Amino acid sequence: MNVAVHAFAEDEVPARALAAALGVAFAPIGLHVFPDGEVLPTVMPGSRVVLAYRSLDRPNDKLVSLLLAADAWRRAGVERLVLVAPYLCYLRQDAVFAPGQPLSRDVIAALLGPRFDRVVTVEAHLHRTRDLSAVFGVRADSLPAAAMLAKVLGPPPPDLVVVGPDAESAAWTAEVADALGVPSLVMRKRRLGDRSIRLDAPDPERLAGRPVMLVDDICSSGSTLVAAAEAVGAAGAAQIDLAVTHALFGVQVERRLRAAGVGRIVSTDSVSHPSNAAPLAPLLARAMADEVSA
Repeated sequence: MNVAVHAFAEDEVPARALAAALGVAFAPIGLHVFPDGEVLPTVMPGSRVVLAYRSLDRPNDKLVSLLLAADAWRRAGVERLVLVAPYLCYLRQDAVFAPGQPLSRDVIAALLGPRFDRVVTVEAHLHRTRDLSAVFGVRADSLPAAAMLAKVLGPPPPDLVVVGPDAESAAWTAEVADALGVPSLVMRKRRLGDRSIRLDAPDPERLAGRPVMLVDDICSSGSTLVAAAEAVGAAGAAQIDLAVTHALFGVQVERRLRAAGVGRIVSTDSVSHPSNAAPLAPLLARAMADEVSA
């Protein structure tokens, strides 16, 4: 089977790890940037099946080069093209929330779905999307990362409580808690205005004097998780740590989290970030073993 993992330079480290886990070759994608900002990717020919690794944080910088590379792969004779996007962009706008706004999820699906034979991502933001394959028009898998995070968190203290910041995080919170073998609870969110929210613990007595692990699928602006950290701190939590799948936040957000009492911060390597502690290569390799053995 002539299979290879291809990746741009910024994704090379996790892409090489995936190639090693699958036992296949790795091939870099060249990228030339013209003075006017246009890009020209160059792919390595010779593979019948290509697993194209491209995590789509900062998507506006990455999508055009990916789409051009997809055309290059097809012209080079690739028969099966799989997009491996550990972070898949624009899924949060999965409805038209106000007049004049786009349905961004469907725009991205229309760009990527026709160019790839399969899409593989991790913990896609699917609050209202029940069938990702139906949206993309090809097989699309959203893999759970709870077990990968639980593994790097290590044996939990017996009195640990896993806390999700809001109702939308309930399923994810339960998965992490189950993987760790500890109880969980989900906070209640109240919106106080356009830019202000308040989070309350439903059973604050369960947190007093106990270590807390805050969990969420994404941390970008950090507002919800900062409010959650402040709330569990006010409830008397003895220690506050944080685990997220996709670490999309910068230094300023980290400072706000630390100021709110957060200690340890861990994430998967879906997006390159100083908090990366949980490599996704084993999870992705298991999901795509059929691409190598077919």
